[in-house]
Amino acid sequence: MTPQKGADYWTKRISDQEMPALCSTVLDLERLAKDDVSSLSLLGRSVMHDNALTSRILRVANSAIYNKGISQVSTVSRAAVVLGFDTIRNICLTAKLLTSLLENKHLSEGVYQRLLKLMAQSFQAAMLARMMMSDKGESLREEVFIASLLYRIGESAFWSMGGEQTEQLDKKLLTIEDNIEQKSLIRAELGTSFPQLTQSIARSWGLGEVLIKSLAQPDERMPEIRCIFLANKLSEIVSQPNVNAEELHKRLSQAADMLDISVDEFTQRFIDCSDITHKLAIEYGAKAIVSYLPNTGDVLEKADSPIEPTEIRQTNQGYQLRKLRQLTHYAVEKTDFNQIMHTTLEGMLTGVGLDRCGVLLLSPSRKLLQPRVMMGDGAELLKQAFVIELDDPTSVFTQCVGQKKSFWVNTPTSNECKVQVDDVLVERFSQHGFLLAPLCVGHKVLGLFYADRQGSERHFEQEDFDSFTHFSELANVCFRVSMT
Repeated sequence: MTPQKGADYWTKRISDQEMPALCSTVLDLERLAKDDVSSLSLLGRSVMHDNALTSRILRVANSAIYNKGISQVSTVSRAAVVLGFDTIRNICLTAKLLTSLLENKHLSEGVYQRLLKLMAQSFQAAMLARMMMSDKGESLREEVFIASLLYRIGESAFWSMGGEQTEQLDKKLLTIEDNIEQKSLIRAELGTSFPQLTQSIARSWGLGEVLIKSLAQPDERMPEIRCIFLANKLSEIVSQPNVNAEELHKRLSQAADMLDISVDEFTQRFIDCSDITHKLAIEYGAKAIVSYLPNTGDVLEKADSPIEPTEIRQTNQGYQLRKLRQLTHYAVEKTDFNQIMHTTLEGMLTGVGLDRCGVLLLSPSRKLLQPRVMMGDGAELLKQAFVIELDDPTSVFTQCVGQKKSFWVNTPTSNECKVQVDDVLVERFSQHGFLLAPLCVGHKVLGLFYADRQGSERHFEQEDFDSFTHFSELANVCFRVSMT
């Protein structure tokens, strides 16, 4: 596979060569959405030449999920009158998307299974997001559904292309278990990440402001953006072979808080929505993804074990002093790089009183920060996802590397921070602030120290920042001695 082609290359290839019919349908539907006068009749004419598509649209429109006690409809334009134009337009788009992606006969078995799992996850996320927006207007509810369905369209479109390129990447990914290494491989092979490809397609195809904003600003607190994020997180979690119970309970709680209902009530709604999702997938003619839709009730039951509260680490001056003495010794006696790093992080974690901390090292290209060592609560989960791109000069991470000074970020979503994150990183940061410091050998920055209090939701004080900075600065002296 030719590397470094970038998101624009793949978007053009997917639009022009691989999925021109879907691209054309999307553009037609978006154009119809802006034509208030003739949209209904034009919608009917735009799909009437495709009997299979028309049949699926009507089957879904007449299903118990959409047609609640209304008489059966026999034309697409009539269905739009009864159910609303936005609903029918999005049923049409969903049907076309599923058909375009799932009816590829030329895919290898491995690539096709990967695509089925991905589409099942996307379809479940779309249904869940729609359920979570049930108290909103039809137009916004349907736009959230489509945005969730298309949240991973870049990845789905790539795998649906088939051919040698997809098969080679599929085989390589199967040999790698680490999530970060997988993402690095994808970027190396494609010259872009799947989230960036999705953003490129969304802009090129005009896939609505809600989707584009949910991709560009995933930490936005607007209800619709929050729904898309949580729905995708929950569908991703329950689709895993080994469900992370702690992460699942966290997301269930966040969703329940957003809807202002109990976790038990939201959990039941989630289960009910899952049952409906299975039925609707069949109505759409997407039986292939049904076996990849998890039985949410069973998954939640297995994960329904009490989570033991984590002991909060308080500031420990005595422990700080012991670790600082160790580092002072390392500054005199040449010591292994990893030993210095671990001693520093131990001093930060237990001495400063953190929930978690770690070292992020710069990639050879110096365009990415990748976790080397993480300590504290949920360290493994953090290590799997904490990859940060340094393509924005205003990002606090880029500034920390460039200015070689420590940063104390009070609120990650504020303008002072400008944190560049993708959907994987959202809420990995503590919303109550985090600390950054450069890891240097001489004048060269090799990476960053990171620290927060995510689990206990505590804020930092000036004394905490000073102690964190003291540890990082002394560690850098030790690194210089170690590398000479």
